Amino acid sequence: MANKIRVGDEAPDFTLKSASGQKISLSDYIGEKNIVLYFYPKDNTPGCIKEACAFRDNYEVFKEMGAEVIGVSSDSPETHQEFVKKKNLPFILLSDETNKVRKLFGVKSTLGLIAGRVTYIIDKKGFVRHIFSSQFQPTKHIDEAKIVLKKLQDK
Repeated sequence: MANKIRVGDEAPDFTLKSASGQKISLSDYIGEKNIVLYFYPKDNTPGCIKEACAFRDNYEVFKEMGAEVIGVSSDSPETHQEFVKKKNLPFILLSDETNKVRKLFGVKSTLGLIAGRVTYIIDKKGFVRHIFSSQFQPTKHIDEAKIVLKKLQDK
């Protein structure tokens, strides 16, 4: 993918609809918080449930570290709304139905079939500080994010 984002790059801004139908932009958080932006394949699938629930269970820790968690998949806002309600998710889920943002970040599919599972840690200034990609270790995304956010806090 030509647009593959790398560590050190400025994160490209985008605007997508949230589960509530509200339009949310990445730039809404730049200058305010560090961002844990995670792309995942699909709501209500086993790996994605594990990942979302692990982010939920650690959400207060992320907030204490000055970070906002934002999940992105190609599911509709309505599907996200059901997922949020069913799993009691306190963070933002955004709907990238055309995969425009996934392509913008260069998130590849696994085996050409499954939408990629990639987490980007973006600092308050809008720069990508870490990228972690693992389709089959969904909860490791949470551990990786905490390690990087701790380093950002210590600076």
